[in-house]
Amino acid sequence: MTRRSMTKRAAIVTATALVAVGTVTAGVSLAGSKAPAKPTTKQVASLFDGWNAALQTRDPQKVADLYAKDAVLLPTVSNKVRTDRAGIVDYFEHFLRNKPVGKKIQTVVKVIDRDSAIDTGVYEFTLTDHDTGEKRLVKARYTYAYEKVDGQWKIINHHSSAMPEG
Repeated sequence: MTRRSMTKRAAIVTATALVAVGTVTAGVSLAGSKAPAKPTTKQVASLFDGWNAALQTRDPQKVADLYAKDAVLLPTVSNKVRTDRAGIVDYFEHFLRNKPVGKKIQTVVKVIDRDSAIDTGVYEFTLTDHDTGEKRLVKARYTYAYEKVDGQWKIINHHSSAMPEG
């Protein structure tokens, strides 16, 4: 065997070994890491509970933290569309004065993929007037569009409107 053919053969053996090791490594990586599963409808529906709990803190910053930085909020008791954090915080500064406590009446969840989902339905809020202490009940339709951002569920679109028939 000539020196040239020995070098060529060594190169082929080395390349084959590298391909084999790479294939085994890739197989182990794929076998050991499952793609994250889609969330369940129950998990998506429960995101409202976290949002409602944030309302109970009476801290508009904590509520706004649940929204993506480019989220859109079409709120129940304001005619103004909120398209940035400052607008969302401003809305909740006013809304939280009424000590809102939300409760879902009906929910329909559509899981789109592992990183996005929509929760639509009807909820009601008990609001307490900050001056008189008088309570009132507001029933509204809602839509929350959620997206996973940096591993956390964020609201990317929230629409809430009072029921047209009281």
